[in-house]
Amino acid sequence: MAKTQFIDRYKDQFLAHLEKRSQVTEPKNLYEPIHYILGLGGKRLRPILTLMTTELFGGKVEEAMDAALAIEMFHNFSLVHDDIMDDAPLRRGKVTVHEKWDINTGILSGDAMLILSYQFFESYPTDMFKELTKLFSKTAIEVCEGQQYDVDFETRDDVTIPEYLKMIEYKTSVLVAAAMKMGAIIAKAPEKEATAIYEFGRNLGIAFQLQDDYLDAFGDPETFGKQVGGDIMENKKTFLYLRSLEKANKQDRESLQHLYSIKPEDPTTKVQAVKSIFMQSGAVEDAKSEIESYTQKAYKTLRELNLPEASKQVLRQFGESLMQRTV
Repeated sequence: MAKTQFIDRYKDQFLAHLEKRSQVTEPKNLYEPIHYILGLGGKRLRPILTLMTTELFGGKVEEAMDAALAIEMFHNFSLVHDDIMDDAPLRRGKVTVHEKWDINTGILSGDAMLILSYQFFESYPTDMFKELTKLFSKTAIEVCEGQQYDVDFETRDDVTIPEYLKMIEYKTSVLVAAAMKMGAIIAKAPEKEATAIYEFGRNLGIAFQLQDDYLDAFGDPETFGKQVGGDIMENKKTFLYLRSLEKANKQDRESLQHLYSIKPEDPTTKVQAVKSIFMQSGAVEDAKSEIESYTQKAYKTLRELNLPEASKQVLRQFGESLMQRTV
């Protein structure tokens, strides 16, 4: 209970700051879509991590607010542009920006969000500004690279597991890692500690995304929050698919490749057949093992951090709450 209140406190503080700093001004058609996407909710995981890490390293939460806002603004910018690329009609159950307005508005408002992200760092002293923006720029270009890998993989049939892991690291986990490292920078933690907390976030982020892939196929529809089997319907080449291709017998491998070349109107039979191959090939056990491996890498880094045990416990509990989704 205390842990949830802890997270809720950061979230409430952040949302108050977000409301104060993201007013709709002229021209309205540029700023209203920004206000709209930022108001759609979501877990606010990344900004919460920045605030939490700042405080755990002995800094003041108030001083981390603009960096947290930069992270959240950038994350939402990437969603606006991703939705255009995917032609997605819905985001968090609501109409996407480019559907509510139009594609040109989505592109331009997204561009403005990226620029605003950088502006939020201007409230920091020169040396800290330089350190934060250097990390931010590195992370932002990696997120773009991750998105391009993801797009490329759709039309490639020779994707390897190391390539896939690099894609999810860049697309998902580097932003989590950067959010945590920013907290350490703002709290003026030693470089060694800032690097370690980055590694904690990076490994936990990869574990989280691998688990997301697993739950997409084998999660409980009641608790997963997304349509189970969505990745299979979309022919996404996840860890489960790639490992199955490596390990399945010839007949199953050819069957899997065929199933991933079609999009039937009723995908029920296809989803069941693919899941059956995933299980028979041993890919499911390998996925669970990989998730555990990255989770343990994160906790190993945590043990090496020069933080009070109580602070490590907060981070450990956070990691556990992130990974304990119903399977």
